[in-house]
Amino acid sequence: MNSDSGARRPARIDLRAIRRTPLLGVLIALLALEALAVWALSAWWVLELLIATPNSVGASLALLALIVVAALWVSAITVGALRRRPWIRGAAVTWQLVLVMIAIGCFQGIYARPDVGWALLLPSIIVLILVFNPRVVAATSHEPEPEAD
Repeated sequence: MNSDSGARRPARIDLRAIRRTPLLGVLIALLALEALAVWALSAWWVLELLIATPNSVGASLALLALIVVAALWVSAITVGALRRRPWIRGAAVTWQLVLVMIAIGCFQGIYARPDVGWALLLPSIIVLILVFNPRVVAATSHEPEPEAD
């Protein structure tokens, strides 16, 4: 298609933008680590389903489906951040708020795990700060320039 047809090309990953905005690189790195952690959780959950007998197979499979959807979502946010897409800010905020709520749950109750709570809460706060940083907002606000044919 020629450029007059109005078709959009997929944005390429511009590593120069990360060098120009190091905070964007930190954001991408944290999102990538979160994505890897959720994929690791899904692999662990599959292993648990194979080794242990769940109380409810249906509930365990439903939880596995939710974990995989979350892993796909965070992976998409990471790729979108690499491509400097504007929509990643809202998606990243939503995901971080989910993690904050899980972290708060880790601090309370009979089975409280403050170590897990802090491991979830601290990166989430950093990502929330980075998402609203003016330089990161500027780096993810503009559509990439069309490339010459």
